[in-house]
Amino acid sequence: MHEFGIAESILAAVEGRADGRRVRRARVQVGALLRVAEPSINDAFTVVAEGTVAEGARLDLVTLPVRLTCRACGNAGTSVDPYAVCSACGSTDLDSEGGDDLVLESIQLAEASHVPGDPRGDRGDFVGPS
Repeated sequence: MHEFGIAESILAAVEGRADGRRVRRARVQVGALLRVAEPSINDAFTVVAEGTVAEGARLDLVTLPVRLTCRACGNAGTSVDPYAVCSACGSTDLDSEGGDDLVLESIQLAEASHVPGDPRGDRGDFVGPS
């Protein structure tokens, strides 16, 4: 499964962005040509994230389309199907551009149960002068 290699790359980016803080979910843009299925990548990510700040985190995928130009008729368009055919003439003789992206869009951190350095253990709400 090529998802394990992709999951390891995502984990490295997540850990870098999290800076030691626990991660609940990550949103990832993935190009259509990478042929990544959300259930498969989540299974792979669960395995590679064990024992890390991302253990138990879930991935949300945003599939980015590939730009296609038909060599037979010149029709241009986009598709999230990596096995697309020309929508105008049905040809499979297509030039592709893009669709191989892998971008960590965002992460959602787990809520902290306390604020480090705050003996009251709250979120640091201002109390005001006494």
